[in-house]
Parts: sequence; structure tokens; C-alpha cells
Amino acid sequence: MSGFVFGEKPIQIESGEGPFVYDDGGTEYLDMGASYACAPVGHCHPDVVEAVESQASDLLFVQGSYPTGTRTALYDRLADVAPGDLSNVWLCNSGTEANEAALKFARHATGREKVVAAKRAFHGRTLGSLAATWKQKYREGFAVPENVEFVDYGDGEALADAVDDETAAVVLEPIQGEGGVHPAPEGYLQAARDACDETGAALIFDEIQTGLGRTGTLWACEQAGVAPDALTVAKGLGSGLPIGATLVADWLAEDSGDHGSTFSGGPVPCAAALATLDVLEDEDLAANAASVGDHLRAELSALDVRDVRGEGLMVGVEVKRGANRALKSLALNHGILALPAGRTVVRLLPPLTVTESHADRVVDALAEEL
Repeated sequence: MSGFVFGEKPIQIESGEGPFVYDDGGTEYLDMGASYACAPVGHCHPDVVEAVESQASDLLFVQGSYPTGTRTALYDRLADVAPGDLSNVWLCNSGTEANEAALKFARHATGREKVVAAKRAFHGRTLGSLAATWKQKYREGFAVPENVEFVDYGDGEALADAVDDETAAVVLEPIQGEGGVHPAPEGYLQAARDACDETGAALIFDEIQTGLGRTGTLWACEQAGVAPDALTVAKGLGSGLPIGATLVADWLAEDSGDHGSTFSGGPVPCAAALATLDVLEDEDLAANAASVGDHLRAELSALDVRDVRGEGLMVGVEVKRGANRALKSLALNHGILALPAGRTVVRLLPPLTVTESHADRVVDALAEEL
């Protein structure tokens, strides 16, 4: 049986524990990104599993207009850990929904429609988020809205020129993920902040891939010392359960207009998110991401590759031949699962629990294959 949307890999995954997943024959694979950053505390962390089981036995679901203790606790926790003063929280089911909400809030609050986004950006596959996604292969065949202006990522002057009195929002990834793992140059996020302050536009940081400790701090924007007006998070927030969030400043939240979702803040995903945030803090996984990430990038830089980019455990290795060939060999010959980020970049987004010995295994395997 084939999937309707996804092209299926030739490995059937049946279980997972820590940084490893196991196929239907019991073969072990080191997950260096196969789950798209959705397992920040490792697969099936016992604290997350316990929280999910406990919540499921009490209440599987009630729609969002009825308060629940678990949902309210997550609202408070996300507001507490948000950068700057993003004290308002909208819960949803995925990253693209979180970005859709941020764009809607910005357009409603400003009364404007134009959005400025970056070339190579990826913000999701629903129409609003897709409009701010650069690559034509994602956009082709869909009548996406056309009121988005794309500028070169990292060029602060081009960004400032594009942001004007008709701009509702600037949306940026602090590190571009799907676009090839490109960190923002020094001063770029501040230039975006300044441009938005001068024109009254909202600054949105898409931290769906960079957030939750992956880059060495809870949020990647913290390293630049820049706080946005809205921040989006998803992927690993529920350790794989579908949940996303849009964190917004008061001026965006006030009279934010009609927005809703049946499954906003379901009790079980909220319980998983609370447990995930607890583990990230209790086990100091952001610090581990910084330390192991530094080691991994240093060792990878010694290989015969074009470039090694990233922060923490968000790493892109630009190879001289196609990335897909390297990824296939890593999986079949070395039991290591990773991701592409374009045709020539091997992307590594492992659980933040990996050790230097796990990193060395990846380096040795890449050295052999390259």
C-alpha cells in the first residue's frame, strides 16, 4: 500500500528510544534528523510518555473554549519562557498553522497586507505560509497570495528597503533550515527589528526548527539579543505529538480578529509539551546541544566537504556530490538517518540528548562515504 502524499522510505520504523529508532526487523538506526527535529528530548522519553498516559486516562479532548488545567499551564509556561514580552499564546496543531496565525494577527493589527520574506525561506505548505515560502517547487500549481516580497537573506539594506508603510509583517527564520542551514549574519536580525520599528510592521521569527534549545539557547533569536513581535514554534514542542504555538506581543493580540481551531490546545498534546519543556530544562539539553554541536561541527570541518554551517545541533554539511547519495549510504551502510536541505546539503537535526560519541560515529561514517 502506498501513501497518497508522502514518498515512503524503504525502512519501516516500529519503535524508538533515546536517539535511536528501530525497524520492523529490529535493526537500530541513529536518528540524526529523520524526525525533522520533532524528538528534542529523544524518542519515547519516559517523562513524556508518563505525562501523555496520565492525561489520556483523565481527558482525551475538549475543544479550546473550555478551559483545562493542562492547557492553561502550557499557556503560562510558554509565556514565561518566551523571549521579550510575548505573553499571549495561541495553540494549534502544526508549524504552518502557527505561521498562518502569526500572519493573520499581523495583518489584522496593522490593517496592511504586504509581507516581506527571505529567499530560500520555508514557512509551511498551507496557502498563507506557502506564499512566504521561496522555493518554486513548493509553490507551483497553487494559486498562492501574491502580496509577498522576497529579499536576499542576510542583506539588511535590501530588507530595510523592502519594508515600508504598506508592510504588515517581516517573517524570518533565525537560521534557515530547508533552505540549506544558513545562520543569520551578525546584525541581520537587529536590522529587521529596526526596519519594523520604523514602519510599524510586525517582526515574526519562525523558530519552528530552531527553537526549543536546538541552537544552544532555548530560542535562536536570544543569541542575537533580538525579540520579535511574534514567535512560532512547533515540531519538537510535543515530542512528536501534533502541537504548535504562536507567541505574540500585546499589540498583536489585542482585538486580534476571528481565528479559531477545533483542536487548539488538546489536553494530550499539551501534556506532552509541558513534559518536553520540563525535560529540556531539567536535563539542560540546550547546553548539551551547544557543546556536542561545537564538537560535531569542528570534526566535520576536517572532512573533504565544501562547508559546514549551523549552530548547536542544527548542522548543515555541504557535500561535493549529491546529498541524496550520501544519505542513502549513511542509512544502509552505517545505520544513520539524516535529511537533505537542498541537493547538496546533508542536514543533521538529532535529539538534543546525543553525545560526542554519537557525533563521532556520524563523522566517521561521512568520512568513509565522502
